Amino acid sequence: MNHTDTKITVIIPHYNGEEILRDCLASLYASTHLAIHTILVDNASTDGSVAMVEVEYPQVEILKLEKNCGFAGGCNEGVNAARTPFVLILNNDTIHKPGWIELLLSKLQSDAKIAVVQPKLLSYQNREYFDYSGACGGEMDIFGFPFAHGRIVEHVEKDLGQYDQFYDRIFWASGTAFLARTEILKKAGLFDESFFAHMEEVDLQWRIQLMGYDIAVEPQAVVWHRSGFTLGAESPFKKYLNHRNSLLMLLANYRFLVTLYIFPIRILLDYLALGFSLIKRDWDRIRAICKAHFWILLHPGLICRKRKQVHSLRKVFDKKIMDRLYHGSIALGFYLFGKRRYIDILK
Repeated sequence: MNHTDTKITVIIPHYNGEEILRDCLASLYASTHLAIHTILVDNASTDGSVAMVEVEYPQVEILKLEKNCGFAGGCNEGVNAARTPFVLILNNDTIHKPGWIELLLSKLQSDAKIAVVQPKLLSYQNREYFDYSGACGGEMDIFGFPFAHGRIVEHVEKDLGQYDQFYDRIFWASGTAFLARTEILKKAGLFDESFFAHMEEVDLQWRIQLMGYDIAVEPQAVVWHRSGFTLGAESPFKKYLNHRNSLLMLLANYRFLVTLYIFPIRILLDYLALGFSLIKRDWDRIRAICKAHFWILLHPGLICRKRKQVHSLRKVFDKKIMDRLYHGSIALGFYLFGKRRYIDILK
């Protein structure tokens, strides 16, 4: 590492996409005056993107993995290789507003209880709208369905500054871009690699909150994201991962009695989703839900190991966690009651 004053390691998990990666790195280095060290974790790319980085960005450290370990595995390799107090997890399909990293660092350093902070995420394709993947900070209902300030289910809002001063504590920061305290990520056990992709950041940050720390958003820091570049929004595999990982997260992170209360209702909600999918003939969604439930049934040992890990970390009761969650079903609110905006669900 060339800079003795480097505090931040930027970790970019990558799988193919030479042009998006070139855009990302160019924007990254143009957007900050901080001394940063960048690690590109390559998930066995098959294009010329790694060769491009070696020629055009020789300052970037490249970790070449022998197989595609997914977002979770790639990030974990990067965090384990980092030697700085802070790590910035960053998708390779992003560009950035000048000064954004400085703002995130300032937010993190303003309060020792904040472990993770994300910027405002806007759509690369539709610059005036929030990005689907995390908008202006992530939230979740008690049944494990995530949403965000600026995105409820499929509805994405136009950014009118409506969440800029809303509040700064959120439930999860999007893996698209967040700055975190390296030591706390490691103590929390890093990303669960069994997730492969999708919701692993929510699971990790749930554990971090059980350890007594907070998750924050800094809306003045802005990142534009090509949402769905790696796995499209309608990808059957993405639908499956979202359903499976949500179930796994609930079973791992709630205490036993809370799980007995929450989980049967969640299964009922999944059956309702199956019914709607049958009406719509959404066969990909039907297969995703069935496959997710089947996977859960086949992996009781993994679930027990995750529960033991969470128990060893826990310093906060579930009541405090549930106070931070939406006490209802965000899916029912969206599909049955037409709640399209975050401010609507507060009514």
